[in-house]
Amino acid sequence: MSTEVAQNAPAKLSVPALTAMVVGSMVGAGVFTLPQRFASQTGVYGALIAWAIAGTGMLMLAFVFQSLAVRKPNLDNGVYVYARTGFGIYPGFLSAVGFWASACAGNTFYWVLITSTLKPLVPAFGDGDTIWAVLVSSVFVWGFYLLIMRGVKEAAGINAIVTAAKILPLLLFVVVTIFALNPDVFIANLTGGYDIGGESLFGQVQGTMLVTVFVFLGIEGASVYSRYAKKREDVGRATVLGFLSVLALFATVSIISYGILPQAELANLRQPSVGSVLEAAVGPWGAWFISAGLIVSVLGAFLAWSLMAAEVLYAAASDKDMPAFLSKWTAKGVPGNALLTSTLFIQLLLVVVFIAEGALDFMLDLTAALALMPFALAAGYALKIALTRDGYTGVARSTHTRELIVAALAVAYTLFLIFAAGPQFLLLACLLLAPATLLYLVARREQRQRLFTAPGLAVFIIVLIGAVLCVVGLVTGFVSI
Repeated sequence: MSTEVAQNAPAKLSVPALTAMVVGSMVGAGVFTLPQRFASQTGVYGALIAWAIAGTGMLMLAFVFQSLAVRKPNLDNGVYVYARTGFGIYPGFLSAVGFWASACAGNTFYWVLITSTLKPLVPAFGDGDTIWAVLVSSVFVWGFYLLIMRGVKEAAGINAIVTAAKILPLLLFVVVTIFALNPDVFIANLTGGYDIGGESLFGQVQGTMLVTVFVFLGIEGASVYSRYAKKREDVGRATVLGFLSVLALFATVSIISYGILPQAELANLRQPSVGSVLEAAVGPWGAWFISAGLIVSVLGAFLAWSLMAAEVLYAAASDKDMPAFLSKWTAKGVPGNALLTSTLFIQLLLVVVFIAEGALDFMLDLTAALALMPFALAAGYALKIALTRDGYTGVARSTHTRELIVAALAVAYTLFLIFAAGPQFLLLACLLLAPATLLYLVARREQRQRLFTAPGLAVFIIVLIGAVLCVVGLVTGFVSI
């Protein structure tokens, strides 16, 4: 998941600046967890297939954001507005809530990862899920809230420090592990056990899908801030260039780790597993080096994504799809009520961390699962306008056909992700979205507007049924946290 999505972007950004924003958006804490997460699910073959699927699918999404930026240049704030324009106010509201909740869950993940990383120094932190870890995380969460309320925002200097803190350790990791790679260990890790009665190759690949979504969160970064681009076309170019660079880095980090330790040992490494792998290659200093870079990176990421989450709520409230109180700004230029709402939700998720089994993996998967619907709706909107030729006046037939195919592939990919996520996280998402609908109802009452259209009501009923099933699942044990 991402780091510095620029909040104080200059008036106009060039392609290189936008590309850097996309790379910064996607290269975050998630990449530091890849060796363990992949090894717990699959071997080299499965990892290669997973990255091929994720790379192709996410590239289609990158092209979708590119085409939407060109075909619908009047739409800003990306994911939320595409869903609202394409499918109606309530689906757009759900997309905004999903994207916001995903950002908040990702911020919770950051604190679990930080406290887990500090376990060698503070054993009481455990794996980030102990009472002491939750209390310390809560103190810092509210400390950041107070800083932001005072007008502290992510500046260019902080961005530069954060970027160096995460990119340099990863580059060192790649170089060192390439030289330390053991061919015999790598070959032994090829199959992941499917050839000796273990999980099927398809099952292995399916198990990696949510983590690939998590690490690519931020792909929409340039689109969210498309109003800052010198040219609307630059948004798409930056998205694709940034994506290809990040894909190469992510795949390399996960694959070469199979040449350092046996899969069973990789699967049981403590997080951040990039540091544990480097420690196995060069000694303890490797783990400390990675951990230091990770902590600096994550602190910057938390600040950036706190602002991102607040901006999503503010944008929805500005469009009158959420209550008006969320659109209020403080004298310091901060959407204070939106920020407070986000901070309270992060605090609630920290309580969930305390009771969750496998808190780090749970928050990672929840973050990814909540982002699926906004991505699916954006892809669906791209397919819709391509089918209806909306925005394609004067566009060459070959361009229209290509964008139609890309949108269809992106829809197919996001539907596959929803299938791969499994029912548990879909039901948990419904459990969040159902009560969040109260905000939508308040907003509609404020505007004296009809609560639901017929399609919107049908969607709400589906969400409500999912929430009820989730509660039943939690009671019966079918759904667990």
